[in-house]
Order: sequence, then C-alpha cells, then structure tokens
Amino acid sequence: MNAKAAPRFWKLYNRLPRQEQERARKAYQMWKTNPNAPGLHFKRVNDQEPIYSARVSDDYRVLGLLEGNTVVWF
Repeated sequence: MNAKAAPRFWKLYNRLPRQEQERARKAYQMWKTNPNAPGLHFKRVNDQEPIYSARVSDDYRVLGLLEGNTVVWF
C-alpha cells in the first residue's frame, strides 16, 4: 500500500505540538512497514467512503482516503 499527503494534511501537521509531530512520524514509519501493526489500529471508519483511521497517540488520529492502492492522508 502506498501513501501521499494532501496539502491540508501538512497545514494541520505543522500546527501539532512537536511531540505529536514526532509521534506522527513514528506512526507513519510503522504504517509503512506494517499497516496492520496492533498499535496503529488502522481501520475503516466510514461505510459510504473508503476513509481509514490510524492511531498516532492516545489523543491524535490521522485520517486517510483509500484511492486504489494509495492512502491519501488528510
């Protein structure tokens, strides 16, 4: 599975506290290695659209739209 980030993603990412940015980077690296890693809880969260969620920390999640074999994080 591939990934890319929507422009909006980077705007929101840059507003995160530095510690959460680091956690997001680590979560992404884990997702690239194994999207189904237990700590990520990568799962579909919408019945009508292929929208997925992955855990960054207890307080933060990232959302992505699956387009073919690519998740577009937004």
